[in-house]
Amino acid sequence: MNFSSRWAVPHNWVWAPVGELADITGGGTPSAKDPMNFVDDGGVPWITPADLTGYNDAYISRGKRNLSDQGYAKSSAKLLPTGTVLFTSRAPIGYCAIASNPIATNQGFKSLTLFGGISAEYTRHYLKWSKPFLETLASGTTFLELSGSKLQKAPFPLPPLAEQKRIVAKLDTLSARSARARKDLACIDALVKRYKQAVLSKALSGELTKDYRKDSADWPKPVRLDEVADSFSYGSSAKSEKSGLVPVLRMGNIQDGELDWSDLVYSNDENEIAKYVLKSGDVLFNRTNSPALVGKTAIYQGEHKAIYAGYLIRIVAGPDLLPEYLNYALNSPEGRAFSWRVKSDGVSQSNISAAKLRGFEFSVPPLDEQKEIVSRIASAFEKIDRLTAKANRALELTDKLDEAILARAFRGELVPQYPNDEPASILLERILAERAAAPKVKRVRKTTRAKRESLQMAKSVIEVLNATDGWLEAPKLFEACGVRDGSLTEEVEEIYKQLLLLERQEKIAIEPVYDTAGEAKVTDRVRLLE
Repeated sequence: MNFSSRWAVPHNWVWAPVGELADITGGGTPSAKDPMNFVDDGGVPWITPADLTGYNDAYISRGKRNLSDQGYAKSSAKLLPTGTVLFTSRAPIGYCAIASNPIATNQGFKSLTLFGGISAEYTRHYLKWSKPFLETLASGTTFLELSGSKLQKAPFPLPPLAEQKRIVAKLDTLSARSARARKDLACIDALVKRYKQAVLSKALSGELTKDYRKDSADWPKPVRLDEVADSFSYGSSAKSEKSGLVPVLRMGNIQDGELDWSDLVYSNDENEIAKYVLKSGDVLFNRTNSPALVGKTAIYQGEHKAIYAGYLIRIVAGPDLLPEYLNYALNSPEGRAFSWRVKSDGVSQSNISAAKLRGFEFSVPPLDEQKEIVSRIASAFEKIDRLTAKANRALELTDKLDEAILARAFRGELVPQYPNDEPASILLERILAERAAAPKVKRVRKTTRAKRESLQMAKSVIEVLNATDGWLEAPKLFEACGVRDGSLTEEVEEIYKQLLLLERQEKIAIEPVYDTAGEAKVTDRVRLLE
């Protein structure tokens, strides 16, 4: 594969396959039929893709459940070291976090244990950003899955180690800013609703137009709705059709004080149409709905010929009441409070009868002031809706800005390149040389007897460390435990698992050992804790 074919990178970067930069490890799950395989506390920290749903932190320490020692032994899960990049490879592809402690995963992960001190944070940013590309490498019918072999071959833009740190620092700073902006913009909708309710409340109290009246104190006393409305009638109870002559407006067609003409059903019954046909200015009141939504209201303006369904009440305003003013009144905080007060609650729905609706009390000023109130409300709502549209557009642009920033980061355009940085080509050469010099291992399926023997061998770790004064490097530990042949990979893995378990139990300490430059990890060292 030509790893320079995706895009050009700076001269001191290199493209490399992921498999040259990291060990890629899958996970496993023990049988769910045996509850002893899982524990809530203790055991082996274990995560599934579901644990990363909605998870935005860079690091993770555990999921909702842990594996018991029995569950760990009976699964193909592997205890991964701190700093491993945990990447979901199916259902879905692209969730990513970094292990903040030794952790295991289920089979929905392909986890990366990085070589040469490569930044886990940089790798996490790149993998998350590369999700669309990585999905193109996946296959499957029921769901897409990215295989370990495909991930090994995936191209990775590798900067110098020092530049990786600068990129991560810059991304963290910019991400924090965009997160704050996104949080603030996400509050706009709630603020708009509060503002509109405040405007309606002022309108119903007379404060909105107090400068309009000759006598600002001359605000009429409340009257009952049935004193200013001509009629109240329930809608059609006939079955509607998916297509037909005339739309039938239902409770779902009332949204935010207006009619929503999507998701319509229809009537072909001429008698029903003649009986329930709406006229411009009819106010529709939702009499049956959930407790939070019952009583929502909209005004029919003659947009399309339509009738109304049985869960709605049609209110025909009298000569001294503007339908628009009534619609605002019923949607105001006072109107919503009335609906909440008089509703009758059922198992899952509430109801407000026409008889109760008749008793709604509100102030009705002269027609000229009603017109002024309606005009001022409409003007205020129009202004706030324009601001809302701008805020929503800004929110969309924030997402695009984040994408643009990440694209610049992985093209080498986000932070400057410094001539004193060790080129990534040298880092890659060192990683490849170290891996080539490592003992070649032959992976064989372990028999139950071999597994038991390796566990017994690992039990001698404590005995070896008891006889050691201070730190002991891993190769010498393995040799003291009886592992002298580099091909005994399974034995080495079992000892490492035991070491990680002992570390989690706070019986030992494990530290990495770096080369003389302090950049590339050479091995680990271990000591007993007092």
